[in-house]
Amino acid sequence: MICLVNYRDRVDIIADILNVVSHEAKKTQIMYQANLSYKILQRYLNELIEASLIKFETDQQLYQLTNKGQNYLDAYKEYARYSKSMEKRLNEFTTKRKILEEICPSKNYFSNPLQNNTSHPKTSINPKRRIPFEFPTQ
Repeated sequence: MICLVNYRDRVDIIADILNVVSHEAKKTQIMYQANLSYKILQRYLNELIEASLIKFETDQQLYQLTNKGQNYLDAYKEYARYSKSMEKRLNEFTTKRKILEEICPSKNYFSNPLQNNTSHPKTSINPKRRIPFEFPTQ
């Protein structure tokens, strides 16, 4: 089974922020619920406001989700569903491949015998042993 590290890329971080903002949130709430440092959050908030995914309500000091932000979240949910499906299929594929490899383990027959000291018995090469070569006569 493939073990994937829980790493969030830019798309995941934006979705986390938008999920929090979808319930109207202050900066501190977003920072804690999206699990981001203040510096990183500030950069993303500026980017999301510029992209019109969120807006800042000055009188209430709250961030709110825009229609465009909601469209992003909807598309992200579909992407996440497909991603999990693909990860599951990849794990199944890897498991089946391991079963096949256990049934017929590799003997490294196709590797370079000079690089590895394991080779096919009929094709082993000993670099110290010189075999005289004669051209065929006609």
